[in-house]
Amino acid sequence: MQDEVEPGGTPESTPEDPTQNPKSVPRRRVYKWARWTTIERDLRREKGPLLAGVDEVGRGPIAGPVVACAVIMPPETRAIAGVDDSKRLTHVQRVRLAAKIRERAVAFALGAASVREIDRINIYQASVLAMRRALGRLKVTPDHVVIDGRAMRTLPIPHTAVVHGDARCFSIACASILAKVTRDLLMTRLGQRYPHYIWGDNAGYTTRAHVAGLASYGITPHHRKSFCRISDLLLELEHLSEMEENEQRALDDVGVPDEDDLDDDMIADADLVIEYLEEGPGREL
Repeated sequence: MQDEVEPGGTPESTPEDPTQNPKSVPRRRVYKWARWTTIERDLRREKGPLLAGVDEVGRGPIAGPVVACAVIMPPETRAIAGVDDSKRLTHVQRVRLAAKIRERAVAFALGAASVREIDRINIYQASVLAMRRALGRLKVTPDHVVIDGRAMRTLPIPHTAVVHGDARCFSIACASILAKVTRDLLMTRLGQRYPHYIWGDNAGYTTRAHVAGLASYGITPHHRKSFCRISDLLLELEHLSEMEENEQRALDDVGVPDEDDLDDDMIADADLVIEYLEEGPGREL
């Protein structure tokens, strides 16, 4: 059975205080009110203490895999200060917080779906596949799973979906950070193999430099053919300056970390994702 939690409440209840009604409170204030409080607490009471937060990154780029992370944080400890939706954090903040999350987590694991899988089954199903792989690699069995967004009927695991969950549920936010740091590092490494597309800066998203690389050198095995309608991208090239500026602002410093900034475990996880791509899927549920 899958549940969905809209902003402002749990599946069982909604706030009675009109000052905390999501329709009358700015979105950011709703997040501040709801963050790290009743949703996960109530789920632990109902389902059990070991709650796995799951999130994925990499749905929007035209190159690279989609990467998911599943993480179980200790139920009785305080939240790590500064944790937030990874898109709202800078590169430096993400790297610092990722190290703390890894240190404190009861368990965490990564999963990925390759570009070939994205093209074959579509990005939505590939995201579900990456989540299944991450959950399947957890060394601790969770009592329940909580994911960002809407319930996924093709995810064959009982779970609760939380709208804006990466900004409202601590464990989902932790998963978001670990997944993003790992994918960004992976794209940097792939960018070293294919330097014409500047993946170290754009992480596979559509930018002027990326499209210019496509125009000059064509697509690589790591481009999503179902996303890359080259003729359309070239027609839009003259308009990309404004698009790039808006996208980079929305991504909030998508710039990826230098390896000197990361510990050995983070680099090993990027290697693990590369292993997924080169050797096929790992253990699945």
